Amino acid sequence: MMRGDVNMQHDMRKVLKRMTAGVCVGAMLLGVSACGTKDEADVAADNQKSNAAFDVAQVKKDDRIAAMLPKSITEDNKFTVGVSPDYAPAEFLDTDGKTPIGYDMDMAKAVAAVFGLKFSPTAAEFDSILPSIGSKFDVGVSGFTMDPARKDVGEFVSFLNVGASFVVRKGNPKKLDAKNLCGHGVAVQTGTVHETTVKKFNDECVAAGKKPIDIQSMKDQTVVATNVVSGKADAFCADSPVAGYAIKQSGDKLEPLGKAFNMTPEAVVVKKGDMQTAKAVQAAVQKLIDDGTYAKILKTWGNESGAITKSEINDYSSVQ
Repeated sequence: MMRGDVNMQHDMRKVLKRMTAGVCVGAMLLGVSACGTKDEADVAADNQKSNAAFDVAQVKKDDRIAAMLPKSITEDNKFTVGVSPDYAPAEFLDTDGKTPIGYDMDMAKAVAAVFGLKFSPTAAEFDSILPSIGSKFDVGVSGFTMDPARKDVGEFVSFLNVGASFVVRKGNPKKLDAKNLCGHGVAVQTGTVHETTVKKFNDECVAAGKKPIDIQSMKDQTVVATNVVSGKADAFCADSPVAGYAIKQSGDKLEPLGKAFNMTPEAVVVKKGDMQTAKAVQAAVQKLIDDGTYAKILKTWGNESGAITKSEINDYSSVQ
């Protein structure tokens, strides 16, 4: 969020919070200041069909896998998931303006169903989720890719492959090159792997004696994309499915810059050292892969290209 826009964005939240999630994102990319994705601190939803296309009601409890969970997870009969719902189509707000939906949320909800627990997503700022796993949240599911720099903050259970993409305004008016962004403004969401990636690119610029990248780090991914549309930033970097969705929602105002790169596993994050929960989550994800539910979820969101065949715990061997 840019300084000076806070009051205007607060007012717009009151107007836009009743809009559908898709329309809300589209409005942001077409110039509207904000959609209230952060004011609702605690968001809970039952395991029932909302406006998401995939219905997890068909997923039944697996007693063997459910028994793998520690009492600390099952005692309240809820599977509490930390999520930053501003990263469509992975996670964003449903038509009620409160309930997170998307392919990440469908996977987390399906895992909860395998456990026989009530799915309870809780909205939070992206960079506050990892430190709160094990206290406020049972797990984090919010586009967390397996960055080796995160090894010490949690146990990572893979369930998807995603790449990174740069996006610019339609026609690439600044004639940017994805391999040379020195001297240009690049927007990223705070705390993401993409922020780390752009910082590395910036280090290369400085080492080569070129102008540094103006890294514009923001809490809300929708604001990141909007700032490229408005010209406040020259490009943004995000997960490929998220970048593609932003381009679609922009009304022909954005386009990709180069090809996707850094294909990396995305994961459910469990508290560091809690291997019992990590193994239970892995077993649940693998069951969903094996019984075809996983493929149906990805197809619902047009993300079949990210499919994996085996869920792993802390496997960084495929990280590019």
